[in-house]
Amino acid sequence: MPENVRSTERALDLLEILSEERGAISLTELASRASLSKTTAHRLMQTLCARNYAIKTADSKYLVGPKVIELASYHIEHLELYNIARPYLSELYSAYKMTVYLGKVVNGKVVYVEVVDRKTLYMREEESGLGVPAYPASIGKCMYAAMSGDEIDEMLYNHPLERYTDKTITDPAEYKKVLMQVRKDGWAIDDEEYLRGSRCVGAPVYDYTGATIACIAMNGDLDELSDEKLPIIVEAVKNTAALVSKGMGYLP
Repeated sequence: MPENVRSTERALDLLEILSEERGAISLTELASRASLSKTTAHRLMQTLCARNYAIKTADSKYLVGPKVIELASYHIEHLELYNIARPYLSELYSAYKMTVYLGKVVNGKVVYVEVVDRKTLYMREEESGLGVPAYPASIGKCMYAAMSGDEIDEMLYNHPLERYTDKTITDPAEYKKVLMQVRKDGWAIDDEEYLRGSRCVGAPVYDYTGATIACIAMNGDLDELSDEKLPIIVEAVKNTAALVSKGMGYLP
């Protein structure tokens, strides 16, 4: 077995032992229960502590760290969000027969939690819904509109905005105005900013604290999302997002 795989298995063994304990546990006991030398156990625990998967107490014992709790909470929230949103996404698709998304932003990219009737015609084939740049997307605008001013400035001024079409917004000052409007209106649009011939309308989903945790969006061509039809689609998307937010415990 390769040494890196062996080290990973040993570190996971230590994490599992920590998770079984109600209180802090000493290095000696950790090493004994994992069938490791104290030197090896100490080295692995140093790594786990550095990554916040474990905590070393004042009396040199160990507890499960906040990173484990964070990952578990994220997983639970992700499943809850998916289960609550799925029927509403299906209803929205059934009413308008356009692609419906539940998505969020991770490291500057849109990641789709769920897609109902994906139409690859309106997405770049090599990205197929995963890794689409966030800033021109309606989902990205909804998520970014919830950020603080400093966070927005860091994103805009440290990471130049790439142009995808002649309608892509690449000027930071103009983009900040767009985000202000999104905050005011409660919805966003990608108006051919990522792909010519495609529009996408999105609205934020909130959790019980009022934090924006995801976005529901609907994508179509310029006929499906014409200027005349746009107000109806916007209300439908906003209403769906509001229902999902309510299911997540949000009370406006």
